[in-house]
Formats: sequence, structure tokens, C-alpha cells
Amino acid sequence: MMGLFEQLAEKVTAADKKIVFPEGLDERILTAASRLAEEGIMTPILIGNIQDVKAKAKALDVSIDSCDIIDPNNYDGFNEMVTAFVERRKGKATEEDAKKILIDENYFGTMLVYMNKADGLVSGAAHSTADTVRPALQIIKTKEGVKKTSGVFIMVRDEEKYVFADCAINITPDSNDLAEIAVESAKTGTLFDVDPKVAMLSFSTKGSAKSPETEKVSEALEIAKEKNPSLVIDGEFQFDAAFVPSVAEKKAPDSVLKGNANVFVFPSLEAGNIGYKIAQRLGGFEAVGPILQGLNRPVNDLSRGCSAEDVYNLALITAAQAVGE
Repeated sequence: MMGLFEQLAEKVTAADKKIVFPEGLDERILTAASRLAEEGIMTPILIGNIQDVKAKAKALDVSIDSCDIIDPNNYDGFNEMVTAFVERRKGKATEEDAKKILIDENYFGTMLVYMNKADGLVSGAAHSTADTVRPALQIIKTKEGVKKTSGVFIMVRDEEKYVFADCAINITPDSNDLAEIAVESAKTGTLFDVDPKVAMLSFSTKGSAKSPETEKVSEALEIAKEKNPSLVIDGEFQFDAAFVPSVAEKKAPDSVLKGNANVFVFPSLEAGNIGYKIAQRLGGFEAVGPILQGLNRPVNDLSRGCSAEDVYNLALITAAQAVGE
């Protein structure tokens, strides 16, 4: 794990990215931001009352001298932000609505990213996932050709790294959703030096069972190939046929994967969530994430039970996504 984040730190340091933290008064955020700034990895932008943020940092005995602090209530560019927000929402918010909405730190921070004042956002230490993701979907929105954002985990054990998706967002993805998830997960894998070989998972291998559930996965495979013809991908596969070469030789001898898949697309959120937790708890893997993908600019969500180390690591991931744009 340490090696993974050391690699990310090296990758993002030279890029001098700015990552916004809407929860500027949270001690975990302040501790991580102080470390990121002092190590010269990035410039953290803390949102909150400037005096309150400085006082909290002093009480924690952490230095935020190299961080930027912005108070939405005293921001010189607020009127410009209001205009940009009204335009972006296309009639769904008036100027008066915008002035009220943008006092919210998550909306304010997301607008900084949208307006290129910051390169990415990390929130969720004191907010729900919805509080973090909703502004991103309304303002930053998904990339062209991507209808939905999705959440992946990077599963790490010693030198092994795998991508599991979607384990966080889409409950019942259809074939188009699964295809999008496959293409975006492959891109995410490259950020972590994973040469993507994508398996579309099911309870069937290459038609060994027939049902609407297996056919959905088979359809997703064809759509993903159309979206990215150069993608190394196959399915539908049971996990063992995707991962174990000796099983793949018996069940899918003609597959391009040969049992060497490293990006696994699960057919539903329940399967993905169960799968990554089994790997984590029984297999001894560290689960890094969830990492949101498919957005125009990087936004990532913390757990409210996160540690300062979690904040630090997710900021590195967010900056790496910004570098990879």
C-alpha cells in the first residue's frame, strides 16, 4: 500500500494541482491538508471562515501556511460564480437561488472545480455521499458519452492490484451502464499502473447458463467493444474463469484473457459490494476507494468514519485523476 501511494505522490507532485476540501474545519481534513502542503505535493484549498479555520489549525498544532483558505461569505469572485451557476443550471435556478445554494460549502467547492479555480474536490468526512455527489452531477456532470458516474475500488495486496466496479453507486446497471463502467474502469486502472484486462462477471461462463441476467452481461460486452475496440475485454465469465488460468483453459480456451483479468466488472451493486468486502476481509486486500469515475472533473467521497490518512490518500488519488485528464 505504501508503495502505491508513494508512486501517486511522485506522479502528482510535479503537476502542482489544487484540490479543494469543503470541510475546512474538520480536524482530519486539516491534518491531511497540512501534510500535503508541507510535503509540496499539492496546494490544498480549505473552505470555511478564515479565522475559524486558522484557529482550529492552531489548536491542532498543524501548519496550514501553505494552504489556501476561502470563505464563501467573503469571496471576491462570488458574483461571477453565481452567474456561472445560473448558466450551468439552465433555468433550474434563479440568481437568488444561486446565492443561497452557493453558500453551501460543497456546492461552492464544486463550482471552484467547474470554474478551473481548483483541479478536484474531496469531501464526505462530515457529509453524506449524496451531499458530495449531487453538486458534482449537477455542475460538473458526466463526460461526453457517459450517462452515469460509477464507483470503483482498487484492491491492493503486496504487489497485486485489481480494479473492482461498480461497488458504490449503480444498484441495477443495464447493459449500457455496464459497458460504460467497463470502459471507465479500464481508464481508472491505468492511473494505478494496471494494464487493463477487463472481465465482465456473471454466474455463467460463455453461455453455460442462459437468463436475462447473463444476456445483459453479454450485451454489455459487445457495447463496450464498440465504445473502445482496442480494449482487452471478454465475458460473460464466472470469477474463476476470469482469474485462474487453468480454469480459463477449460471453460474459455479461446478467450483473450486467458485467466489473467485484472479489472472486474460486477453485474450489480450487490455483487460488487459483496465481492470487494470478501476480498478485503477474507483475502487480506486493502480496498482503496470508492473512486468516482465518469465525471468531467475529479470529485471523490470520503467515509464519515475516515482517518486523516484516508483523506491524504484520497487527495492523492484525486490529484492523479486530474493529472490523467
